[in-house]
Amino acid sequence: MTEAVLSAPVVKPAPDRERLAAFGFVAPSMLIIALVFVLPLALLLGVSVLDAKGGITSANYTRLLGTPYYLGVIWNSLRLGLLTTLIAFLISYPAAFALARARGPLRSILLATLFLPLAASVIVKAFAWTILLRSDGLINTVLIAVGIIEDPIRMIFTQTALIVGAVNIFLPFMVLPIYAVVAQLDGRYAEAAATLGASPLVVFFRVILPLTLPGIIAGVALVFSLSVSAYVVPTLLIGEKYPTLATTIAKAYLLAREPGFGAAAGVVLLAIAVIVVALSTLLSREPK
Repeated sequence: MTEAVLSAPVVKPAPDRERLAAFGFVAPSMLIIALVFVLPLALLLGVSVLDAKGGITSANYTRLLGTPYYLGVIWNSLRLGLLTTLIAFLISYPAAFALARARGPLRSILLATLFLPLAASVIVKAFAWTILLRSDGLINTVLIAVGIIEDPIRMIFTQTALIVGAVNIFLPFMVLPIYAVVAQLDGRYAEAAATLGASPLVVFFRVILPLTLPGIIAGVALVFSLSVSAYVVPTLLIGEKYPTLATTIAKAYLLAREPGFGAAAGVVLLAIAVIVVALSTLLSREPK
């Protein structure tokens, strides 16, 4: 008896359940990111290129990027970010090493001095500096009491006050990333280089600095991004004498009622932040 050979039905493979499950977990997060971050930024960009009649225009960007006054405003923001970042780095780099070498209760106390200011609002810290720097503030009072000066020095509402206050407020964001890297350094690399005859400068520039570069890049990106977009610090410490992109945005929305121009300034500030993130990501890549 000849058995009939029947072709087995072709069964399509079932969908990969693991991929579907992974997508199910990721999809809500992607939706939240799109709604919370992408959509507002897209609306910001849209408002910046719309005129009063709803048409497309580049007038806001022409005014912002083609007027000497507003070019000066952009430079003020960049200058604030660059000076704050540079001074904060010069203070934070040796401070991170000192913090990493501290032991026992001393390290706990030093870490607490870094973390406690982060719990306070920026407006509280900036206002505290206005109290310290004013004519009848603590600094002038002490200087007069010890006989260094006879009359109060004008400190508040100056660029020096702005930079000092900004460095003080944003300093922890530079120290902590560098400290996180320095605390994990293997001292044997520096010892090996020194044993091979390398001078302390060579050891620093060829061994220690490259190993701490990820922390430096993270700290620089954080402090520059925060300081270049700061609003409270320049408003309280220097006021209208030093207009920045952040104060210009606030003025455009709250006083001038020019949402399109404020949105254009916001887009420029966002572009600066994107460039900083892109550069930090590029520099953080390990060479192949």
